[in-house]
Amino acid sequence: MTFTLKTSREMLITQPRLTLPAPDTHKYLRGHAMVISGPVLKTGASRLCAQAALAVGAGLVTILGDRPALCEQAAHVTAIMLREKDATLSAIDDRVRAIAVGPGAGADDSLRLLVLQLLALKKPVLLDADALTVFSDGNIQLFNAISEDVVMTPHLGEFARLFPDIATADPVAAAVEAARRSGSVVLLKGTHSVIAAPTGRFAINRHSSPWLATAGSGDILSGMVCGLLAQGVPAFDAAAIAAWLHGDIGIRAGAGLTADRMAEYIPLVLQGCLQEG
Repeated sequence: MTFTLKTSREMLITQPRLTLPAPDTHKYLRGHAMVISGPVLKTGASRLCAQAALAVGAGLVTILGDRPALCEQAAHVTAIMLREKDATLSAIDDRVRAIAVGPGAGADDSLRLLVLQLLALKKPVLLDADALTVFSDGNIQLFNAISEDVVMTPHLGEFARLFPDIATADPVAAAVEAARRSGSVVLLKGTHSVIAAPTGRFAINRHSSPWLATAGSGDILSGMVCGLLAQGVPAFDAAAIAAWLHGDIGIRAGAGLTADRMAEYIPLVLQGCLQEG
């Protein structure tokens, strides 16, 4: 599939355009996404992330983690692959095109080292939740390790911990400054999420719903960004398109929506972009 970001003159994200994949495509051409598992008894967030990456179009998705956590993951997933993590990250080969780390990962020193290892691979990386919080006391180390095609997806609390001196009264200005300082694309989540690039480019998503305010919703968004990155969508476009698609889930699903049902709506959302875009 090919995704095209569309915005209005006011830099509001509008419905993205989706075109069919080529007839001769296969799963590796569609992209291999990898999600780092949370520890045992805390695997749900990474599983939601992986399910969303697969549903948004990545050709295959692998959860990478320690064996006890993978035994827990295995009881819940079928189409998603599982690989055991070792010290050298040997499972992340050349076919892996994007990595998501942070959802439910546990903010400790081992995660800090893992994030730096992943960034050193120079692949597109999605950083969320604990992968941001773990650098609250040393964000320069993180920023120095960031290269092209890295996306951060903080909510306001995570943003304040990582960028304590940036006021958020003006979310656009805050996201733009955070992106400039960090060198990454920043998706600042909120009622109207803001996506900003280090160049100063920004876009605003107002296509959303308050029904998305439920536990695990952000993990779905992270998975969608990672799935788009795995398909070769540039970082800024991946973050902006995922924000719109995520909002469309909330609008279409409405009351009673929970995160463990959100991935079921992604095909419907994509079909809308294919037919209506």
